[in-house]
Amino acid sequence: MTVSTGTPRPTRLIVAITGATGAIYGVRLLERLRAMGGVETHLMVSGAGWLTLRHELGLERADVQALADQYHSVREIGANIASGSFATAGMVVAPCSMKTLASVAHGLSDNLIARAADVTLKERRRLVLMVRETPFNLAHLRNMTAVTEMGGIVYPPLPAFYNRPESLDAMVDDTVARVIDLFGIAPPVSTSWDGLGKDTEA
Repeated sequence: MTVSTGTPRPTRLIVAITGATGAIYGVRLLERLRAMGGVETHLMVSGAGWLTLRHELGLERADVQALADQYHSVREIGANIASGSFATAGMVVAPCSMKTLASVAHGLSDNLIARAADVTLKERRRLVLMVRETPFNLAHLRNMTAVTEMGGIVYPPLPAFYNRPESLDAMVDDTVARVIDLFGIAPPVSTSWDGLGKDTEA
């Protein structure tokens, strides 16, 4: 007797954009995931995130919302992504402000971004916070430690100069590709490091 397994669940990834500088990371991540196909994206943008998107990239709400499969207001606490029963591959906050980092580190769940991150952690799914601030103060460092101890990944979007990027776009693309690879939702998309070769030995 054959038992029907029904329609396979889609691979889902939650993406949040907050008010830290570096809105391009969230936008490029959504663009890359859409181009890959096979990944259902759920987007949230904080109030400060909308200001940064407009200031840094000249994008309006409709432009950004169109990049995701589903958009959720940060006040929509009853959204599907607020529940652990809604299966996802995990969540990326790109970029992640220090306010959002603190909310996640202390389990505040004071808006949908923090709640979805809390759910991601409690369900032992992958949470990646692309934190943007410099220099860090002690509160920032302690909050990053707390998130790491909970199982989250703190991923400052630092460029890999050893790849000799030829433009800012290339730097952004490389960082976003490495973040996607952390989720194992597709064959590796980032450039693999093959070493410098024996001729560089000291």
